[in-house]
Amino acid sequence: MSDYLKEDKKKRLKGQLIKIIIILLVFLCIILSYITYDNIKISHYENNDIKIEKTVQTIEETKKEDKTVISMIQDINESIVGISKVKNIGSSIFSAENISDLGLGTGVIVSSNGYILTNAHVSGEKYSTCYVTHIDGNTYKGNVVWSNADIDLSIVKIDKNGLKEAMLGDSDKIQVGESVYAIGNPIGFEFQRTVTAGIVSALNRTIKFEENEKETYMEDLIQTDATINPGNSGGPLINLEGEIIGINGVKITSAEGISFAIPINSVKSVIKNFKETGKFEEATLGVFAFDKSVLGYIDTNLRFNEGIYVENVNNNSAAQKAGLKKGDIILSIDNKKLERMCDLRCYIYTKKPGDKVKLEVQRNYRKVEIEATLKKK
Repeated sequence: MSDYLKEDKKKRLKGQLIKIIIILLVFLCIILSYITYDNIKISHYENNDIKIEKTVQTIEETKKEDKTVISMIQDINESIVGISKVKNIGSSIFSAENISDLGLGTGVIVSSNGYILTNAHVSGEKYSTCYVTHIDGNTYKGNVVWSNADIDLSIVKIDKNGLKEAMLGDSDKIQVGESVYAIGNPIGFEFQRTVTAGIVSALNRTIKFEENEKETYMEDLIQTDATINPGNSGGPLINLEGEIIGINGVKITSAEGISFAIPINSVKSVIKNFKETGKFEEATLGVFAFDKSVLGYIDTNLRFNEGIYVENVNNNSAAQKAGLKKGDIILSIDNKKLERMCDLRCYIYTKKPGDKVKLEVQRNYRKVEIEATLKKK
């Protein structure tokens, strides 16, 4: 009987021990769960704090960017002018009259002593007169001192000093997708200095025009979706640094969101000459040539991978005297490779009448070197 009692007592002790162990395990589980939950809760709060901090930081950065853009726009607005071919009675050329009747457009000041860059179709040809309205409300007589219809750019001079000069950018560094702003006078005084935003949609675009039953081409254009309307012509296309990278000039009326600007680099050397010397003696080679981007517009089996194709050689020109012929492909000028007509034009703008240039030409699958003496345009 004594052995039985001892055995029963052992069983009870064992059962109590198991219960104690179970209770301890449950208690430990509860403690661990509490600690884990508390850590999760703290982590959750910390993550929320980080997210809130990042959101606040993003908002602050956006505000700073907006302030920078606003400041940049306000700054360049002082360099934007209105241009008209007709002098209107009153303090401003902007009125309710028809834009085409006034020849209304936009220009941008490129020197403090009165040189203004705009479109050739806005200002008129060289030696003609137009009228410029400054931000101060005064209208000044403008003399067209340079104009090139091929690239639709011109320079107008007004008799005024101390003007706010716009900064010129580098159009060769533009990238597709970067943000741009267009500024101009779309439909009259009430909407002067209108700002529209967009991106660079494409580069090196070529478009065809038909004027007076004659086909012409504009090459190396910047395509943008920034809104450009009649009256914006001649206004600047600017980057986020407030630099002019192009001059707005062309809008495709049959499609929305497709506008074009002429790259600023194509006229930089002309502006430099006027700023430094007050004049620009334009040299010319005397050829009409196009690059491979124009091939899609021409009904021909012509194919070439580099250089520019000579379509026409002007009579009594430097090119004709040097022996250039229709069908030649100019590969380089003074060892500078040519890929676009703009490359040739920009290089010639750095030269003076009487300067000699060396051309590498492909003719009938052979390469020849030709030296030409540039003439005055």
